Amino acid sequence: MSLHPVLQEVTDRIIARGGDRRAQWLEETRARAGTKVERSHLSCTNLAHGFAAMPDRAKLMLKVQEQPNVAIVSAYNDMLSAHQPLADFPAWIKEAALAAGATAQFAGGVPAMCDGVTQGQAGMELSLFSRDVIAMATAVALSHQMFDAAVYLGVCDKIVPGLVIGALSFGHLPAVFVPGGPMTTGVSNDEKARIRQLYAEGKVGRAELLEAESQAYHGPGTCTFYGTANSNQMLMEFMGLHLPGTSFVNPHTPLREALTREAARQAVSLWHGGGRYTPLCDVLDEKAFVNGIVGLMATGGSTNHTLHLVAMARAAGIELNWDDFHALSEVVPLLARVYPNGKADVNGFQAAGGLQFVIRQLRRGGLLHEDVTTIVGKGLEAYCREPCLEDGRLAWRDGAETPGDDSIVRPLDRPFSPDGGLRVLEGNLGRSIIKISAVAPEHQVVEAPAIVFDDQDDVLAAFQRGELERDFVAVVRWQGPAANGMPELHKLTPTLSVLQGRGFHVALVTDGRMSGASGKVPAAIHVTPEALKGGLIGRVRTGDRVRLDARRGVLEVLADLGARPAQAAPDLRPHRRGVGRDLFGHMRRAVSAAEEGACTLFVDED
Repeated sequence: MSLHPVLQEVTDRIIARGGDRRAQWLEETRARAGTKVERSHLSCTNLAHGFAAMPDRAKLMLKVQEQPNVAIVSAYNDMLSAHQPLADFPAWIKEAALAAGATAQFAGGVPAMCDGVTQGQAGMELSLFSRDVIAMATAVALSHQMFDAAVYLGVCDKIVPGLVIGALSFGHLPAVFVPGGPMTTGVSNDEKARIRQLYAEGKVGRAELLEAESQAYHGPGTCTFYGTANSNQMLMEFMGLHLPGTSFVNPHTPLREALTREAARQAVSLWHGGGRYTPLCDVLDEKAFVNGIVGLMATGGSTNHTLHLVAMARAAGIELNWDDFHALSEVVPLLARVYPNGKADVNGFQAAGGLQFVIRQLRRGGLLHEDVTTIVGKGLEAYCREPCLEDGRLAWRDGAETPGDDSIVRPLDRPFSPDGGLRVLEGNLGRSIIKISAVAPEHQVVEAPAIVFDDQDDVLAAFQRGELERDFVAVVRWQGPAANGMPELHKLTPTLSVLQGRGFHVALVTDGRMSGASGKVPAAIHVTPEALKGGLIGRVRTGDRVRLDARRGVLEVLADLGARPAQAAPDLRPHRRGVGRDLFGHMRRAVSAAEEGACTLFVDED
């Protein structure tokens, strides 16, 4: 099947937009690749420091300076379920590298925070900025220049984008990304949502809520809903940085271990002295990013990636914008329904055909670039295959040709929707993003009076006072990256869902985030410009009529906002002190707008 013309048009625009910046980045990056192992450039004193603690066999190989040395960069910690499985991975990687005639060293760790733990708490205001900290920590880990390839261990929301950005600062090195896998299925997502809504209404207590949450999040692995963490794994497959089919294999299983060991062997095979040299800069090109956006649309992935993909691309000298997302969303059909877009979790999605089925369908429709480089070779055919164990050895077999459950995945000729899950909204408030894959058609257009809030807790307090029993649009402002780090406002979802369930027409408009867990309530998020930067969202008044029309791509306030004087920001000092927030003032001052990735990096690049 020939490439869909819209994919070609979008790709051509991205290539033209990058222009000299991309060309210069590529030239400088490729020039860093030498003809010898990286550590050969170090002095004897430098090198001695670099292998002083290594076992004798590895130390001897490092001294000889003929075989590659693989960096391990990990987001391991044992508090977070998604990253706890990574504890075992470095030992497996080192063993597999030695067996392949190479060495591997744990180069460094990066922080890994969980939006699930910090949701609605002060720590959430560090969450988005943690991505850029992770990128810098990755660069520090690799800065010893001891390494010829790298294996990156990370899973969740900001960790994988941060690792990618950091890895691109060493884009001349091959890069293999390794996930930990999702936890096994617990209580159903519908039941979890039901208990949350009952708690929001005061019909069950904290003990009942905690029991339901504990049954949902019950063991090692990624949360099983299709939020940002699992959207990260999808992207790594669509963009060719994972081994095929590795995203949704459960942790602490023989297959997970086999895939991790194979990832190490793959990294060894890709170094510049091995005949299959595949640097990261050759994998992450404009076509790879377009494929990633296509995957996001086809699976109904996380809204956070309208920020992260932009920042990741910028690290490779590529400029994406929201028009690219919107154009692709119009032609890429929705082929998967995974919670919050449907009832199934990612384990059910995997069993029904998973990413292999979706990729196969998109290829048949000319909706993916085939002329791409991946860590396993050219093209995407390998990503239509799924891993398995045959007599204890890792193998790949053809993925499903037909859906195992067509309430979870559908073929191209019977999609859940003819277009993708994300839309760009425009109007007199600026530009914003909405995820509609979980929003019922009857809720995709809301016109109602605004109720203006400066803090998400004020919304909850108004609900408890009984003030929200009506049609309204909650306008929650001063939540942008420069104001308070752009926290997710997912804490509001149960309350707004209760009101929608009572028959009211409700919506959310905010310059904050809502995350990959965006659900059935229409939410115009990432409003740009943000209130603190003069955005007109800061001039909205309670009672103004707001029109949110996801079908036509419109977000507007039916008032002359430009004629109103700018409103002073509320006292934001409480959001800038405590829980580490006082250390991030320079990031709040330097951060770019949401459509530019809400990024604090690359400020001095020109």
